[in-house]
Amino acid sequence: MAAQFINGQVVSAETGQPVENVRVFHAQSNLQVFTNTEGEFEIRAEIPTKLQFSLLGYTSYSETVTAEKVKIRLQPEIGQLSEVLIQAANIPKSVRELPASVSLIRSAELSKTDNFNLVQSFNKASGVFVNQGALNTNKITIRGIGARSQYSTNRIKAYLNGIPVTTAEGELTLDDLDPEIIEKVEIFKGPVSSVFGAGLGGAINLYTKYSFENSAGVQFDYGSFHTRKMGARAGFSENDLSGTIFLTNLNSDGWRQNSAYERSSFNGNFQLDHTEKTHWNLFISATNLKAYIPSSLNLEDFQNAPEKAAFTWRQAAGYEHYNRQIAGISLSHSFSEKFSNLSSVFFTARNAYEPRPFNILDENRQSLGVRTKFNYESSFLERQASLSFGTEAMREWYETGTFQNLYEEQQANGSLEGERLSLNNQHRQYLNLFAQANWIITEKFQAEAGASLNFTGYELIDDFDDSVDQSGKYNFSPVVSPRLGISYELFEEKNLYASASHGFSTPSVAETLTPEGLINTDLKTETGWNYEIGFKGNWFQKKLYTELNLYSIQVRNLLVARRVDNDQYVGVNAGKADHNGVEFTSVYQENMDENWHIQLRITGNLTDYHFDRFVDLGENYSGNELPGVPEYSLIPSAEVGFKNFGFYLNYQAFGRMALNDANAVYTEAYQLLNSQLRYSNNLGKLDYSLKVGANNLFDEAYAASVVTNAVGFGGASPRFYYPGNPRNYYGSISVKYQF
Repeated sequence: MAAQFINGQVVSAETGQPVENVRVFHAQSNLQVFTNTEGEFEIRAEIPTKLQFSLLGYTSYSETVTAEKVKIRLQPEIGQLSEVLIQAANIPKSVRELPASVSLIRSAELSKTDNFNLVQSFNKASGVFVNQGALNTNKITIRGIGARSQYSTNRIKAYLNGIPVTTAEGELTLDDLDPEIIEKVEIFKGPVSSVFGAGLGGAINLYTKYSFENSAGVQFDYGSFHTRKMGARAGFSENDLSGTIFLTNLNSDGWRQNSAYERSSFNGNFQLDHTEKTHWNLFISATNLKAYIPSSLNLEDFQNAPEKAAFTWRQAAGYEHYNRQIAGISLSHSFSEKFSNLSSVFFTARNAYEPRPFNILDENRQSLGVRTKFNYESSFLERQASLSFGTEAMREWYETGTFQNLYEEQQANGSLEGERLSLNNQHRQYLNLFAQANWIITEKFQAEAGASLNFTGYELIDDFDDSVDQSGKYNFSPVVSPRLGISYELFEEKNLYASASHGFSTPSVAETLTPEGLINTDLKTETGWNYEIGFKGNWFQKKLYTELNLYSIQVRNLLVARRVDNDQYVGVNAGKADHNGVEFTSVYQENMDENWHIQLRITGNLTDYHFDRFVDLGENYSGNELPGVPEYSLIPSAEVGFKNFGFYLNYQAFGRMALNDANAVYTEAYQLLNSQLRYSNNLGKLDYSLKVGANNLFDEAYAASVVTNAVGFGGASPRFYYPGNPRNYYGSISVKYQF
């Protein structure tokens, strides 16, 4: 057969973006070509034939080509951390070149823990701290922002495949996502409102795994406390259509009383390459969860009987049960080599039922939104420049009601629904307009500037027939959030950067209500400025990557959620706070020979978070430490691989934490040691892997989560503490067959 021209495109398997300058080699004819800026190539060869694809920073790949048109997806190398493109940035850049602090957690790092909890791995990112009270009780803080939240994560914007998973009023739940579906996590630290809107602490962008092969697999995990998980996955790829489906079920009896947990989930990710310039993506997720709640403990129980549940929560058999759905469809289109657009439409829904000792909460939430972003490549003063602009909007409908909990009238433990106490409908919406420009001033010096304009409003409709009408509307004043960043390559692959960025967070609907149930129109948006300088550099032929940054976040109109009853908080603007800190990351990786490889990693941070000016109810807390944040963290880890075996050791040390604004009570510093042994191999087309591990090898007694500013009602001691799990073990086996 005569030789033919093979036309193809090479894209990143992580981002789907074209990859330039990939070497395409045909060994039979000793012919090579390189991809252009659109990742496209043309090579003359006789079909079928084998082509080899290689580029520094990507895993080399070979494929037998059987058609005149082909699409190749290259996987970035795990060790090339500094060169990975940050996908969520308005104008994608590599980690090293981006004038911002972004931590990257990839699936290989997620797999070094048990497969039960996604967010536990976030602690490995410098400046990030995760309170882990239970599988369903997690609170994430970034640079101390959000630490004073009682139970949930707020002031952080999060996206899953570009779909906002933070509610319109700023609350976030990520602990119900299965780690097996996640390919990578990008954590932006510090205010990034110019890109993502409301999110004073930062942003978390998660991306699910793609499959470009026909395969099927199953996995089984078992751990202490009778924790077991079963999962199945299937992938297909046919011409321009590919997809991946995940099914998982997780059950656990829990270590503490009243802590049983069950979660079932479905996740599907589908891609259609309609043309070379037009690509569709569809993501669907459904989760059903029922988790009992042991709640927090006072100091005496925490020290002497940490396995106990709080008495009233055990007596009421308190739990949360919800169904959550996420769906989004996105369209990527290149109008030309210089002009492109990415647009998405998304829908989320959640209905929940939560019996608590003080009442029973019944809630239903739906949200609908759109996001679109245009990118344009141009030049300015004969230097390369890039422009990005777009908008994001969301409308949320939220119905919430409470009932009496008559659990005390029952002989056995358990909740009993009584009379209705409240019924409210809330309409929440926001509109965010954003723009950013990047300019390569010289070969070594780059600058970026951006800004966003945000509009947020709430409407509350009180449908409960009583003497108090809480109905009302409130629109916050528009917020402009600018950002400026510069990056200078001081030496080859060693960059200095500096940035200044503005961020904000709006109060929740509950925080806007006065004790009388009326909307407090005097409440202001919490705002802050982040000033940051840092260094990012590669050493020893990219075997070593180091990052060091110093930052100061100055928060104004500090929003304080003052607890006035078991289930009632009142928001007040109480002053100012300064979040100052140092973060560092260092990763060394080397392949010693064809059998041995080693990776050493260390991350950590030192903090000085304090109230600049804070007076609440006549008490002056100015100068005090912010509660709920460790004074330091240090997390070194080591991984050694020999042939098909891998051994991983991870040490975590955290400083003490203040528990209230008065700094009258502190936790003790603690340290954890975790380990894992892995083995992977294949039998023809069958891939299989085994792993066993242990957490908390020291069997340390520690507070895994805290309730800041806890109040003891009725003369009871305040319940600050969620005890961490004692020493525990897990094992996993997985198999995958490629058709």
